[in-house]
Order: sequence, then structure tokens, then C-alpha cells
Amino acid sequence: MDFRISPKIEETRAAIARFVEEEIIPLEADRGAYDAHGNINKAHLEPLRRKAKEAGLWCLQLSRETGGGGLDKVGMAVCYEEMNRSIFGPVVFNSAAPDDGNMMVLEKAATPEQKTRWLDPIVSGEVSSAFAMTEPAPGSGSDPSMTMTTAERRGDKYVINGRKWFITGAESAQHFIVMAKTSDDPRRGLTAFLFDADQPGWKIERRIPIMGPEEHGGHCELSFDGLEVDASNVLLGEGLGLKLTQMRLGPARLTHCMRWLGLSKRSVEIAQAYAAEREGFGVRLAERETIRQMLGDLAMQIEVGRLLVMKAAWALDQGSFARKEVSMAKVHVANLLHKAADTGIQINGARGYSTDTPLEWIYRYARQARLVDGADEVHKMVLEQHLTKEDRGFWSWDVMAE
Repeated sequence: MDFRISPKIEETRAAIARFVEEEIIPLEADRGAYDAHGNINKAHLEPLRRKAKEAGLWCLQLSRETGGGGLDKVGMAVCYEEMNRSIFGPVVFNSAAPDDGNMMVLEKAATPEQKTRWLDPIVSGEVSSAFAMTEPAPGSGSDPSMTMTTAERRGDKYVINGRKWFITGAESAQHFIVMAKTSDDPRRGLTAFLFDADQPGWKIERRIPIMGPEEHGGHCELSFDGLEVDASNVLLGEGLGLKLTQMRLGPARLTHCMRWLGLSKRSVEIAQAYAAEREGFGVRLAERETIRQMLGDLAMQIEVGRLLVMKAAWALDQGSFARKEVSMAKVHVANLLHKAADTGIQINGARGYSTDTPLEWIYRYARQARLVDGADEVHKMVLEQHLTKEDRGFWSWDVMAE
């Protein structure tokens, strides 16, 4: 097994590292750089995005034909981790959720005409997007087959009615993908539709307040009351919505993990720096055995997470859905992020609890990690299903062709 990366990926990683260190991290200490919801404000974001484009660090996850950098999933794992050394990093490079996952699935599933209309403006940064799947109970959550929003075919249009909630980025999004039920078929009953924010027949009921900092556009509750979508704006094909969600959610879950590893490493970095300078009772914190054990354990857990993410990324690059690999990475890294932030705060004491460092931001943000894109318990259930089906084969290695 070869864990080396190509010189090109290393060159890109190093360029991202320099950009984050020199251009983005200094803004974290400027309270004027934040918007009302704890993210970087547009006035500071747009100049950074222009610089990222000029540096060739824009949309690295997409093919060069689409306007991206042509990274595979292994390359993304390396580069996304570096981007999220800063809490503001991913959005600067147009690699933040939900645009990240939406662009990747549109690149795979959209027709040429749909790419021109719906994908290209997101790639350029002209508009942002949202993916509307989750619904209030008893509608779909982690199980998209429970979708209650309906789409009725009427001639060359579909009429959509229903409700969605916790839709990330909806308040600032212009382009939407919405999942709706077109039949009662358990496998082919869902369909994905593309619509524009300016179309009538839908509205944002509220921006839902949350505990942590938010992506641009927040997390919103939407209602659909007769939204008309042309048949030409069906994505992938009628009845193929479940396949579309599988295409989108697996890679999107893994990109979350890639970014969360960056935040976990940053938490350790802040803790190390403070422990190295802070003295108590005549001893530096960094010399205390308990502190060294805390940091050593985190270093090990981060490396475990990196290996899980890299294996899942490699499997995706081989054409696998990598369901169990992604689930293992998702559970481990989500919990790791919370532990890293918590440990960082504990070592920094009151300083960590304050806004003098990004630790409290990361801590508030981290709690959602165990919920978004499937709760821990759902992913563990997926793993048990694989274990029951595969038995001892669950732990088998792929064998090279001779």
C-alpha cells in the first residue's frame, strides 16, 4: 500500500497552506470580518475569493473542463484538510457545503444544458445553492424514502407541494435541488428537481436559529405550494432521486470529514502553542504528563481519522460507493472534532472559552457534526448491516489483479 501523494497534489497543498496562513487566518482575529451569524462577511470574502481564483486554487474538486482543478478524492482529502485550518477557509476556495456537494453531483448527473443553466453560475461564484431533502417529522430525515413532499406531473411541468427544513444555505441560495415524491415505488418513487429562487410557489418560512455559527444562508424551513418546474429541469431522470441522493451524499459526507480534520488539527495547534508558553506552579503546561497525554491521544486519533478518510477517498476513486468506509470515517471524525475542540479549550482554560481564539467557534460548530448527513447511530446501523451481510468478509482486503 502506497500512502505517498503526487508532487502535484503536494504543490497544491503547500499553496493552500500559504494562502490560509497569510490571507485568511489573520481575519479570524478581526471581529469586523464576521457577519451576524458567525461566518466571514461578504465584504471580506469576495476579495479573498478573487485572490484564490488568481492563485489557481478555485473549485479544485471539479474537472478542468468544468472550471475546476481536477483533483480526485484522494487529492481532495489532502487539500480540504489544509483549507479548513481556518474556520473561514473552505468558502474562500468555493469548496464549502452545500455548494461543494451540489456542484459535484451536478457535474456527474446534469445534462449539458442543465450544466450551463444551473452549474456554471455556482462554479463561477456568481450564485450559491441549496439541497432540499430533509423534512419535518414524519417526513424524511436520514431516510430519503420517507419523503412526503410531492411532485405531480401535469403536461410538461411538475407541481411541487410540501415542506422542508434545516436546508443549509437556503436564505442566500439562488439555485436549488429539491427532492420530491413522484410515485409510491419504494425504489423509484423519488425525483430530483432544479428550481430558481425567483420562481413563484415556494417561500422560506423561517431561518432556524441554531447553537453554532452558520454557513451563509443559514438553515431554513421551506414551504412549497404549487411550485411549477419544467420537465427539462428534472435531474438525472424521473424516479432516480434515490440514486441521485446516493451520488451526492456519500462524497459530501466524506468532504465534511476532510474539512473537520483540518479544524481538529487547528485545535491541537492552538493548544500546543498555549501549553508551551503557559506556566503554573513553576512548570510549563507542556511539561505536565497529563497535558502531554491529552495531546498525544489527539494526535493519534487525528491520524486514525486521516487513514479512514483516505481509505474512503481511495475507494470512491475506484468507483465504489464506499458506504461502510464513509460511515466509519463520518462517525470517527465527527466525534474527534468535538474532542479536539473540547481538549483545546480545557488546555487554554478561560482563554479557550473566550473569543480570543477560534476554539469556542469550533466547539459550537462541532456539535452538529454528529447529526448532519446522518447521525452517528444511523451510520453505526449501516455498519452493522454490512457486518451481518459480509460476516468475516467485512474486514477483507481488495486483491490486485495479476
